[in-house]
Amino acid sequence: MFSKKIIFAFALLVSLQSVAQSYIPAYQSRANMVSQTNINTLLQDIENLGVKTTGSVANNNALLWLKNKYLSFGYTASQVQEIPFSYATGSGNVNSTNLVVTKTGTVYPNIFVIVCGHYDSIVGPGVDDNGSGVASILEIARILKDVPTEYSIKFINFSGEEQGLKGSYNYVANVVNATNPKMNIKVVFNLDQVGGKIGNNNNTIYCDQDQGGLSSNNAASQAMTQQLANCTALYSPLLTAFDPAYASDYIPFEQNGEVITGYYEYIRSYTEHTTNDTYANVDIVYVKNVAMAATGAVQHFAVAQTTLSTKESAMSDNDANFYPIPTTSLLNIDFVKLGKENFLVEIYDMSGKLVISEFNKKQINVSGLENGVYLAKLTVGDKIYRKKIVIKK
Repeated sequence: MFSKKIIFAFALLVSLQSVAQSYIPAYQSRANMVSQTNINTLLQDIENLGVKTTGSVANNNALLWLKNKYLSFGYTASQVQEIPFSYATGSGNVNSTNLVVTKTGTVYPNIFVIVCGHYDSIVGPGVDDNGSGVASILEIARILKDVPTEYSIKFINFSGEEQGLKGSYNYVANVVNATNPKMNIKVVFNLDQVGGKIGNNNNTIYCDQDQGGLSSNNAASQAMTQQLANCTALYSPLLTAFDPAYASDYIPFEQNGEVITGYYEYIRSYTEHTTNDTYANVDIVYVKNVAMAATGAVQHFAVAQTTLSTKESAMSDNDANFYPIPTTSLLNIDFVKLGKENFLVEIYDMSGKLVISEFNKKQINVSGLENGVYLAKLTVGDKIYRKKIVIKK
C-alpha cells in the first residue's frame, strides 16, 4: 500500500449467523484446495526476488516470475498479457509493466470480475505488502483455471502502486476506458497487505468498502463488500470487519465509477515499506486463510460451476480409504496409489462445520469428537475423496 492506511474504529464484526448467501459445497472444496505448501513457497520466492522497486531489474524479474507461474498453471500465452506503462519523475521516465491474465466466462464473456494486487515493493522485499496478496491471487488462479465461471475473470498484477497507483491509473485510462465499448466490470476485488504479522492473533480480515470519492457507486460497493464478508464466513475460518477503501489499486477504478471491494489485514503489521517486511515476519497460516476466503468469494462473484468436475472428484475407494469405521480414537488414511503428494484431511460434522483439519497426517486423533456420523474429506492436488465415518466410543 503506497500510503499509510487509516483504520477507523467503527469496525463491524460479522458472524456466521448473519450470512444470507447459500453455502455451496463445491466452492468450499475448491477453497480447501489452497495449499499451505504453495503459499509458503510463493512467499519465499517473492522474498528471494528482492526489493521490487518499480522499473528496477528486480521488478522486471518479478514480472517474468509471475508470467511463468500463470503459464505453469496451464494458462496460454494468449491469455497472459503484458501491458507496459511509464511515468515521469524528476530524474526521467520510469518504465514498468502490468500483467493481466484473462479467463473467459461461459455466459457473460464481456463482463469482468477483476482480481488484483500489486507486485512492486519499496525498501524491503514486500512479503506482506504485497507478496501476501500476490500469493493469494496466484492460488486462486491455479485452482480456478479449469473451473467454468459465468463471468470472465481478469487476474491483474499491478506495478507502480507504491509510487502512487501508477499502474492501475494507467490501466483504467488506457485499457478500461479505451475499450470500445468501455470495459464492463462487475466488481474489482483488490488484495493488498493480507499477511498479518507472526505472533499476532490474526483471526479477522478487513473487508474494504467504498465510502468516499464518487457517491454514485458507494451503495453498490457496500452491498458487494457485504457479499465478500459473507463468503469469508462461509468458506474460511476468518472473522470479518469493515473499513473504508483507501490508497490501493482499487481507487482508480472507484474514481472511474466502478464497484470495488477488497481485503486488508485487520491487525496491521507495520512492517510495510521497511526491511522487516520478510517471510519470517508474516503469518503464513493467515495468508492461507485469506486465500481460502478469496477463492470462495471469487467463485461467488464470477458465478462458478456449483458441481465438482470429474477431475476434481476423481478418487474412489480404490485410490484412498479411511479406516477403521466405526472408530473410537484414531482414524487412518491410506492412499498408496497416489504417490507422495502433499494432502489435506478435513472432518466435518453433519451441519457442515469443519471440526478437524490436518496437513500431511495419515493418522488423525478423533478422540475429542462426540459420538456420531461425520464426513471425512481427503484433498490431494485437485483430486478429492469423501467418505462418511462413524465415531463410536
